[in-house]
Amino acid sequence: MEIEKNAAVTLSYKVLDDAGKLMEESSEPLVYLHGGYGNTFTKIEEALQDQTAGCKTTLQLASADAFGERDESLVQTIPKSQFRLGVTDVRAASEEEIAHGHGRGEHGYHH
Repeated sequence: MEIEKNAAVTLSYKVLDDAGKLMEESSEPLVYLHGGYGNTFTKIEEALQDQTAGCKTTLQLASADAFGERDESLVQTIPKSQFRLGVTDVRAASEEEIAHGHGRGEHGYHH
């Protein structure tokens, strides 16, 4: 199945700093509802649109595309080569997920 609006997408991710040091890694698969529900960054949805389970991509997100406007006291640049995504599953979202506006993980909703 292709990733499109109302697809429940399960993915894992890693975020590395400029030196390649791991800053964050998903400890369990993350599930989000694709299609503009605000469950993940817009640039991630754009990169995954029309992809399928098993795809992998690397992204570089500008501050405005991720956590907000630039605050010089908090700036860390993460090169494109150090931001990885791996889609592990794609399925049609349930009516309940659509009504809630976000995907449901293997162990229920994580509000």
